[in-house]
Amino acid sequence: QVQFVESGGDLVQPGGSLRLSCAASGLTFNNYRMGWFRQAPGKEREVVARISQKGNIRYYVDSVKGRFTISRDNSQKMAYLQMDTLKPEDTAVYYCTALTLENIPIGTWGQGTQVTVSS
Repeated sequence: QVQFVESGGDLVQPGGSLRLSCAASGLTFNNYRMGWFRQAPGKEREVVARISQKGNIRYYVDSVKGRFTISRDNSQKMAYLQMDTLKPEDTAVYYCTALTLENIPIGTWGQGTQVTVSS
C-alpha cells in the first residue's frame, strides 16, 4: 500500500534551519507531483510547497517563499523540505503526500513530523 514516512522535525530557535525528509513507497513515485503540508494546533492543514514530477516546477505558499526549498530524488523515492530562517509561526506538524495533476492530495498521509520554533 502507499505510505509516506516523514522525518527531520525538531525544536529549533527562531532563525534556525531544518531539513525534512519524506520516504515514499507503494507508488510509482516519479508519476506524481509531491507536496508538503503543515497543520498547526487549532488550524486546518495547509499546503506549504509543491514540486512537479521531474522537479523543475515548484510552488510555495507566500509565507515561506525565499525561506523554504522543496526538492525530490526520484531514484530514492524521497522528497525534501529545506527550511531556513524559521519563525515561530512555522510551528506545526509537517506532512508530505503525492498529488494528482489537479494538485489534490491522493488521500494517504503519514504520521507527520513535529517542527517547533521557539526560543
